[in-house]
Amino acid sequence: MENFNVLLIGINAKYIHSNPAIYSLKAYADKYYADRPRGARIDIAEYTINQPYTEIIADIYARRPRIAAFSCYIWNWSVVRDILAELPKLLPDTDVWLGGPEVSYNADKLVGSAVTGVMIGEGEETFTELLRHYWEGVPDLVDIKGLFISSGFTGERALTDINRLPFIYDNTVTFQNRIIYYESQRGCPFRCAYCLSSIDKSVRLRDIETVKKELQFFLDNKVKQVKFIDRTFNCNAEHALSIWKYLKENDNDVTNFHFEIAADLLTEAQLKVMSGMRKGLIQIEIGVQSTNPDTLKAVCRHTDLLALKNNVSVVRGFGNIHQHLDLIAGLPYEDYDTFVSSFNEVYDMKPNQLQLGFLKVLKGSPMEQAAADYGIVYGSKPPYEVLYTKWLGFDDILRLKGVEEMVELYYNSGQFEHTVSVLAGEFGSPFEMYLSLADYYKQNDFMTNTPSRAYRYQALLDFAVSYASEKKQLYAQLLVFDMYLRENLKSRPAFATSNDIDKAVVRRFYEHEAKEHIYLSGYDGFSSAQLARMTHIEGFTYPVWESSPEKCQSRLAKTAYILFDYEHRDILTNNAAWQLVNITDCI
Repeated sequence: MENFNVLLIGINAKYIHSNPAIYSLKAYADKYYADRPRGARIDIAEYTINQPYTEIIADIYARRPRIAAFSCYIWNWSVVRDILAELPKLLPDTDVWLGGPEVSYNADKLVGSAVTGVMIGEGEETFTELLRHYWEGVPDLVDIKGLFISSGFTGERALTDINRLPFIYDNTVTFQNRIIYYESQRGCPFRCAYCLSSIDKSVRLRDIETVKKELQFFLDNKVKQVKFIDRTFNCNAEHALSIWKYLKENDNDVTNFHFEIAADLLTEAQLKVMSGMRKGLIQIEIGVQSTNPDTLKAVCRHTDLLALKNNVSVVRGFGNIHQHLDLIAGLPYEDYDTFVSSFNEVYDMKPNQLQLGFLKVLKGSPMEQAAADYGIVYGSKPPYEVLYTKWLGFDDILRLKGVEEMVELYYNSGQFEHTVSVLAGEFGSPFEMYLSLADYYKQNDFMTNTPSRAYRYQALLDFAVSYASEKKQLYAQLLVFDMYLRENLKSRPAFATSNDIDKAVVRRFYEHEAKEHIYLSGYDGFSSAQLARMTHIEGFTYPVWESSPEKCQSRLAKTAYILFDYEHRDILTNNAAWQLVNITDCI
């Protein structure tokens, strides 16, 4: 037969991402349709939404595929539509197929002159049969389940046996410097109204021995990060426990594994395993979404909030696992005040990251069907984000957008931990602090997207002083401490007090350290000058390192000196190691 190539196309949000769906389609077809005709080829092309769509079109055109199959999501649909408007003009003989959640629920509006058909639902078997149709002429399109074509829907396909799915990673070169995604289960037992996973309530587990074998591949290759795409990883307690045990017992001291979990379902056995893990071995994402009981009931999210809070606290106490907690604004029965309450409750859980998101009314979700009843009005274009509801006006949404920006800059960045911890005490609640900070940025026309870290530190100091001018020196020192935790600055920030340590004393300190290593162990063979370049000594008149905001504010009787070590960092926070030193006791 003629050269008949099929191009699977993924357009990712960022370069670091990859598209496991198209790799799974190819791997399945390669395994179960290996005897295909000579010249039949499946290729993969990945791009990002940040590329000009004309550049993507040019690359597809250069490949001259007979079939172009696009993987469609809310984050790339606008780009895909732009491509579909032009591609048929350049490649009129190329059949275009679509698949993915963005096109599975309105396929009847898409099939036409530019689109040959849409693959609906899980696509591995559907895609393989589609290839047989093109490459051998059988079966007819109407006989392939899971397609929407010009004549209509061909019928629902049975769910895929997850244990038939091939492992999609045969090498790590293709995914170098990119996040690797892994699937150990499909489906979700919960029915959260805003999520498409609620449609498929059956949970299919991959054979645990197969999972262990595949995870060992990542461990052996020392992959930097593996992100599980299981919707609720620990919905089956034994499955989750087996995987966590295996990772703990076979840890390679490098790979990090990311899981989305229901924190209220964590068991004592799971917590025991988690407590003994290497710091940074796993990280967990927890969808709290709201702490308002009426809201949780309306979206069919059955969460034991007391158990969730307790388990988050227990895991935080381990000190070895990064916790990411999510909130969603715009859900039913959540007004401004109840959302503020949800925010403060989750903030008090002290997550490593707090994601303040906004409801996206996904096509095909129960929330889409109920949106009119709830008075939920949302954008007509992706990502279909909420504009206002019966309970939350657009003005409220805009205020929350400002809070979201400040939380990203000053909390989730992890660069201001000690400063914001103390500063929150100047306000009635953490939410009030971030809202006031957002207003301050707006009133002063401060930029939120500046790459200058010093700019954000100075803005926060100005803000703090506007509320507590008598504490200017305290906040300046807190910010200096936070800055040096992250970076060995080449030049001191303008607001920093003079670091008036006698240079001769500092020089003698490092000369003594090069010989004795009283504070800097593990630096054998380094000269005093090298030690000085890899570290920094700073004097403080407030105990800014204290974890208690109250203790930070009592002035010290004499200056204390902290040694920052940039060769040793906390794997969870990326902060430099530090310790109090007596710069004269080594001389």
